Amino acid sequence: MNTLKPSQKTFTVGKWMPSDQETLSAWLKKIMEKADKDTGPLLPSVENLKNFIENDAKAYMFFNQMFDQVSRKQKESPTGLPQVRDYQHMLRLFNAIMTHTPEFDETGLVGCPFNAILDWSMATTGGWAGFINDKVNTHLKLILDEWAVFLRSHESTSVLNDDPKKGWFGEDAKKAMPTFVDDFECDPTKPHYGFKSWDDFFTRKFREGVRPVCEPENNAVIVNACESAPYRLQHGVQLRDRFWIKAQPYALQFMMDNDPFTEQFVGGTIYQAFLSALSYHRWHSPVSGRVVKTKLIEGTYYSESLNTALDPAGPDYSQGYISEVATRGLIFIEADNPDIGLMCFMAIGMAEVSTCDITVFEGQQVKKGQELGMFHFGGSTHCLFFGPHVDLEFDLHGQTPSLDSHNIPINARLATVKKSK
Repeated sequence: MNTLKPSQKTFTVGKWMPSDQETLSAWLKKIMEKADKDTGPLLPSVENLKNFIENDAKAYMFFNQMFDQVSRKQKESPTGLPQVRDYQHMLRLFNAIMTHTPEFDETGLVGCPFNAILDWSMATTGGWAGFINDKVNTHLKLILDEWAVFLRSHESTSVLNDDPKKGWFGEDAKKAMPTFVDDFECDPTKPHYGFKSWDDFFTRKFREGVRPVCEPENNAVIVNACESAPYRLQHGVQLRDRFWIKAQPYALQFMMDNDPFTEQFVGGTIYQAFLSALSYHRWHSPVSGRVVKTKLIEGTYYSESLNTALDPAGPDYSQGYISEVATRGLIFIEADNPDIGLMCFMAIGMAEVSTCDITVFEGQQVKKGQELGMFHFGGSTHCLFFGPHVDLEFDLHGQTPSLDSHNIPINARLATVKKSK
């Protein structure tokens, strides 16, 4: 089991969780109090998970081990959060947050409330075995789908108010997003600025011209597909590799789910970048070309590498690993520029931010900078794939890929393709 000393507490990079651990701890204690008072029946999807755990031998073992492997001597996890006692307690907490909408907090937000509940159990060997299990993920998907329905309901606009601390249009939020009205399509004269739900707010669009496409007619320039920060750049990617080890090398065959196009990228380049909680969450085409294939891949939600330190916003530190196992969407594009040829965009869901909504279709011609799809309530990382023949000169805007990097604007120059010799 991964453990950390108090001085080694980790903090999220994408503001999906508060950097102030006291804020996160207070939030979880509030949810625990709410769950303790709730003596009513579990919601259907949560009840179904309970029945599955108690009637499947493997699931029963995993969901007991993941809490048994947590030290009973400590009342708090190594990251300072109140301890979740057992799987029954976990289910009650799940039930309590099914009508919860993320509130704004200037240190971040509890954008991943399920993560906050599972932060320690995910890092145990029992948690790793449970959360990689297909049957477990089927039940988790049903719970998350039910939560997503709530986030798309008008009721979820309750946090889109002017509460100075917790409201998304309150004083603190306006300080964090000072150009919101100028940047995004909205109407501040209407209730909730015209947004019909939390999800509608989360998938908001930039106003025309806010993120201009870099050299739109120059097919040698590749633009940034998401409003995101560079995480990793790897050349000479292998077909298969030991992606679960500490270095988390990419394994193309598993990332692309054994797709027939996979062989064309062996020995090529992968660029990966992550999105923050306040980012724009739609995807744009990095090149002009024709969509030749789209694919949605069901995967895990709370699996993280056992070789990383305990991650309170997991799986931030497992972004290489989850590119092989998490829920993800693939869009293969045959670029107009023959020096690029076939490339691929991959959206990767992280934890409960896992809905990959592809809005283009096979055979469609797309222009560089044109919308391809979106993450509903997040989806915090993505990859671009290029074949081994593509000679790329990347422009990461003065940064080295890491968890400490900052966003490159969407549609900005990301790379230039050199002419084939």
